[in-house]
Amino acid sequence: MPERLTNWAGNIEFDARRLYRPRTLDELREVVTGSERLRVLGSGHSFNRLADTDGDLVSLAGQPRTVEIAADRATVKIDGGMRYGELAAHLASAGLAVHNMASLPHISVAGAVATATHGSGVRNGNLATAVSGLEILRADGSVTVLDRSDPELAGAVVGLGALGVVTALTLDVGPAFELRQYVYDDLPEAALHEHLDEILSSGYSASLFTRWAGPGIDQVWLKRAEPMAGDFFGARPADGPRHPVPGMPTENCTEQGGVPGPWHTRLPHFRMEFTPSSGAELQSEWHLPRSAALSAIEAVSGLRDRVAAVLQVCEIRTIAADDLWLSPHHERDSLALHFTWIADTDAVLPVVADLEKALTPLGARPHWGKVFTTAPSELRAAYPRFTDFAALVTRFDPTGAFRNPWLDALLG
Repeated sequence: MPERLTNWAGNIEFDARRLYRPRTLDELREVVTGSERLRVLGSGHSFNRLADTDGDLVSLAGQPRTVEIAADRATVKIDGGMRYGELAAHLASAGLAVHNMASLPHISVAGAVATATHGSGVRNGNLATAVSGLEILRADGSVTVLDRSDPELAGAVVGLGALGVVTALTLDVGPAFELRQYVYDDLPEAALHEHLDEILSSGYSASLFTRWAGPGIDQVWLKRAEPMAGDFFGARPADGPRHPVPGMPTENCTEQGGVPGPWHTRLPHFRMEFTPSSGAELQSEWHLPRSAALSAIEAVSGLRDRVAAVLQVCEIRTIAADDLWLSPHHERDSLALHFTWIADTDAVLPVVADLEKALTPLGARPHWGKVFTTAPSELRAAYPRFTDFAALVTRFDPTGAFRNPWLDALLG
């Protein structure tokens, strides 16, 4: 491939022979049917080789934008290359909203859905739970359309790009709404242990940020409709805007201080018009049953010195249970422990292994697009419907056109 292509963080240099950027669906079909091995490159915001290939890469960013709002205003159909920031602008202008967004509005919808990426909130499912339909371009050039009347949709949504190219998605939407964002400093350790469920349930979305430098929580971010005043379980209201990562510019972040604003300007942590960081980072994330939340926090605390030495910040969030076969939140309300590491793979990987050793007995499932070292056999065992998913992949892609070494190891 003449150009050097890396992921967003720069820790992965893709092995692909070519990168295609088709401008139409017909051009995309020509690429798909003409490639022996092909992977779709979304926004590149993955930190492992899930999206890599020894064949061809294809980007859908140049595909024509599609935004088709249903007559009943309950769903919207979009193209496979759209980013959440673009989608939000279209929906907001129509007085509509999706139920949640990730921290970054810069990521592609199809890529986020395929890896069960999520926002936060005890009643909010991950972003893939909003999908009510998919159109998948298969290796032979045919298109398969799935909706909720087909039980296999639950297997195809979090599909890791293994079934084909998602050319269109239909998402559930609802009326637009407003939220306020509050940030609090220095949540005491005692409050964390005594009131964790209340803290995580105090907003439409809640995030706890810590550098694991001490026993408490550095920042609490709450996104909610109702106004708040005073301290929060012993944490003090921030005296100005905050960024989760120490030293980063706060103007990159969405508005705080309890100022009400449209849903899409509050649910993400970062503004669409700014680059959220330099990309000089690695990321890992593990999802555990919410019933094990305190045990998981205590397990990480036991590795505090090891973690803090290579950490920029850790975010603690919640996600509601779902029925998607390869969702880390499959059949269980979850707590997510997200780690933004320094950009030093050799220093980070031993700490990742230590965390996995501590968290796996508690039921940890890693985020599909982040840095982890869990063995494929352990991943397969962590998902009750994994065998069904593997059979679905074989049926959709019998020649393995959309597989790569990463998926070969996972699927066995």
